[in-house]
Amino acid sequence: MFSVTILADTTTTIAWVILLVAVLGWIVYGLANIRSSKREIGSEIKLAANRKPYYDDERLEGEKIERTQFIGLAFLAVVTIALPLYWILEPGRMVGAEKEFQHQFETWGGGLFATTADGGYNCAGCHGGMKGGGGVASYAITDPKTGAVEQVNWKAPAINTVFYRYSDEEFRFILDYGRPFSPMSAWGLVGGGPLNDQQIQTVLEYVKSIQIPRDENGKLPAAKQQEIQAEAERLVKAKTYATVGEALFNLDLGSGNFSCARCHTKGWSYGQPQITGGGALGPNLTGGSAVRQFPQRDEMIEFIKGGSELGKKYGQQGQGSGRMPAFGLMLTDDQIASIIDYVRGL
Repeated sequence: MFSVTILADTTTTIAWVILLVAVLGWIVYGLANIRSSKREIGSEIKLAANRKPYYDDERLEGEKIERTQFIGLAFLAVVTIALPLYWILEPGRMVGAEKEFQHQFETWGGGLFATTADGGYNCAGCHGGMKGGGGVASYAITDPKTGAVEQVNWKAPAINTVFYRYSDEEFRFILDYGRPFSPMSAWGLVGGGPLNDQQIQTVLEYVKSIQIPRDENGKLPAAKQQEIQAEAERLVKAKTYATVGEALFNLDLGSGNFSCARCHTKGWSYGQPQITGGGALGPNLTGGSAVRQFPQRDEMIEFIKGGSELGKKYGQQGQGSGRMPAFGLMLTDDQIASIIDYVRGL
């Protein structure tokens, strides 16, 4: 990709040089003609082309025709070399154009992602700034029993790893329709929001540009996975949780990067967790429901690693909605296994 981009830049440079030379050539030619034409004023009869003696036959059929043939040969050489060269460099030029267009999309999306003060739609205000590292959103919740309204600080997730877990289509769905019962409102016109399809696409491209760089296998870098493991083990030693699996299920590295409890434990996002795994955006995992849905442990592990796909079957009588993210690129196999063991014991 790097070499193709260099070719694209080279092609563009060559094109600009050729254009500059051509323009300068025409300017010089025009100025020369203007200058020579001024000398003819008042001497048209003497200097008119049809009044001047022309080349004799010897010179016309010798030096003149040879010079004309040389010029024609030179132009033929230019065409012969330029056409194959253009054909060779055209893919690079196209990649360069696509890269530039991609950069333009990211720039537009960044403008929409920015805070309200900076002229955007305040995505950055909730999700931890322009790098999307996770933040806090003010939100009002209503007690279903009493009707009392309470203002809470909702832990907005980090989105600098969102494409580790979701496909483009799944993330677009979230942008279009939002997350009901959370501060994440619908942003697409189709979901009742203010952004058209083009604007949603530019936001998507911007979010892609701020993802944490992957390792050579496309996974979360080992250092980040080790950080997650170390935090889980610390919480176990502090007796906050009984097992590493439980800690990972509830883990929040200050930004809610991937916590299972965010979706499966009501109240977790605003610091008032209710029954662990009791269900919220995601289904209830207590009472052995995970074991009933996935009698085979290995099948459940594969589901957690790959996430759900819209319409695709899983487990016992399950059909994917696309809302369950994939964690195979973020967590190690051992970490996923420990979470599975914890969930199957709820």
